[in-house]
Amino acid sequence: MRFLYTLIIRCYTGIIHLASYLGNKKAKLWCQGRKNQWKTLKSDNPDDKWLWMHVSSLGEFEQGLPIMEALKKEYPQYKLLLTFFSPSGYEVKKDFPLADKVAYLPQDTMENAKRLVKNFKFKAVFFVKYEFWFNYIRVLKDYRIPLFYISTLLRPNQYFFKPWGKWFRNHFKKVKYFFTQNKETATLLSKLGLENITIAGDTRFDRVYDIAHQAQRFPDIEEFIGDRKCIIAGSSWPSDERILYHFIEDMPSNYCFIMVPHDISESHIKQIESHLTDYQLYTNFDPSNKCKTLVINKIGILSKIYRYAQFAYIGAGFYDGIHNIQEAIVYDVPVVFGPKYHEFEEAVDLVKLKGAFVINNQNELEETFYKFINDENFHEKAANICHKYVAEKIGATEKTMKVLEVYLS
Repeated sequence: MRFLYTLIIRCYTGIIHLASYLGNKKAKLWCQGRKNQWKTLKSDNPDDKWLWMHVSSLGEFEQGLPIMEALKKEYPQYKLLLTFFSPSGYEVKKDFPLADKVAYLPQDTMENAKRLVKNFKFKAVFFVKYEFWFNYIRVLKDYRIPLFYISTLLRPNQYFFKPWGKWFRNHFKKVKYFFTQNKETATLLSKLGLENITIAGDTRFDRVYDIAHQAQRFPDIEEFIGDRKCIIAGSSWPSDERILYHFIEDMPSNYCFIMVPHDISESHIKQIESHLTDYQLYTNFDPSNKCKTLVINKIGILSKIYRYAQFAYIGAGFYDGIHNIQEAIVYDVPVVFGPKYHEFEEAVDLVKLKGAFVINNQNELEETFYKFINDENFHEKAANICHKYVAEKIGATEKTMKVLEVYLS
């Protein structure tokens, strides 16, 4: 089975290289970033001891960040290797100052895994959420290097738990410790006979909570908003934007709109501009211009500006699954999103609690938006629900570090 798994990994890598050759930008970054990777992936001093954290992309990085910060603070004697699978994470964080080395994860083969663990003296390894790379898991166990899973989130319908998934789930027994996001994940692991499990919660709540309480201000955006109320559409995709345009054009005059598209390429920004009449771009920003809509064509500020929203629309619910809602609800901002949200525990929870709202089309979007606009009690109740939910969720980092102390001290 390992041979077949490794063959699939090699074929997948070959497909990415083919996509790169055919001009796919993300695939090209993926391939270019792995050229000469072993020059980076070795310790400069053979006596150094290392901690290794691997994340898939930017979202998982945000989950791992509170743990990395705590590890560097509590155990400064260890150096830190940070690896990414996806270019969308690596390209943004390749100069991350807390890590001593940042690199792409080499292809998951036994040869690469053995080479990596021989190049570093790893004290411990941390994989975030569901980064299950089975050759690396095997080699880490063989070399007696403890592997910890941070913010693990599993569901019964995943391939691990299928009748044919025995080979994959047997690797869970090679993991030193699981820190899970919820009870359901802990129960699934317990049924496999695993005992080293703590229901710690989602460390990303700690991250967004810290961002919110840094309270960074944006005076230019504050001037743009003025005495109006603000709606923010975060990480919007074309399928979201199509159902937003009509509302934006007819929006009440005491409201303004900030659109933060997921894709800020010039071609996509031009597409957005073709549907708006009263707007300006953030890169040519005149705060005194009291137009209806501000389009943020810059990355890195969305999580900090949700604090200005009366309520927020979270993108990608009509695509492949909503983006992060935690960044908004941490400011007590109720959220609205499309129908593809069921893989996100906090979204499912808040829909049930009525702090988040699902829409399936333009009519439902406008109905929900105007409910927030016209019913102050409705808005206040939803905001209070978000506040209480976040308050109950913070603290995963502290729970995780308390257990890790046993293994790292």
